[in-house]
Amino acid sequence: MCWSATADLVAGAGIAAIGVACVARVRQPRDLPLAALPLLLGAHQIIEASVWRTDGGAGPDTTAWAVIALPVLPVLVPFGVLLAAPGSARRLLALPAAVGLVTAMALAYFLATGTVTAEVRGHTVGYGVHLPRPSLIIAGYLLATIGSLLLSGDRWLWLLGGLVAAGAVICAAAWQLEFISTWCAFAAAASVVVLTWVRRRPAGP
Repeated sequence: MCWSATADLVAGAGIAAIGVACVARVRQPRDLPLAALPLLLGAHQIIEASVWRTDGGAGPDTTAWAVIALPVLPVLVPFGVLLAAPGSARRLLALPAAVGLVTAMALAYFLATGTVTAEVRGHTVGYGVHLPRPSLIIAGYLLATIGSLLLSGDRWLWLLGGLVAAGAVICAAAWQLEFISTWCAFAAAASVVVLTWVRRRPAGP
């Protein structure tokens, strides 16, 4: 999330461009899911630009934003890490992958049976989704995404996990204060880390 429609659009285009570079540099097919992450994040920002321009509400752009943010990421990230990780780390990474799958299924159910709303609040956008036991779902989401990166055994993915964790804390605090949304800056930094990771990956057999 960014602080305006224009900021979201510009950030989304830049992040998506990094995503194209990541995918173009992939040398092992198993690295593709993680390498494509910046492309997804860029699309996410561009979709939110549309949410800004429609002044929130419960339209298809709001639903598309929620689908990416909620059920897609907790599956893509841990399974992407699981595929890219060395064989010695995969048994440990099976846990966040399983938690991510269960969390994504629950979130997909709540999205399918409820309504997602968005509300522009100054320089932030607030999204409303009815989630029973939200603390349990958030814990599962964080274990699947940040946990898998920190358990990957790869220093660049560990750095990515630390960056995302710090970004989540800072952005949540800023959002609660309805001050300004800064996630797009962390998404851009995370995308650069992914690009560096892709460039340093060895070629496949």
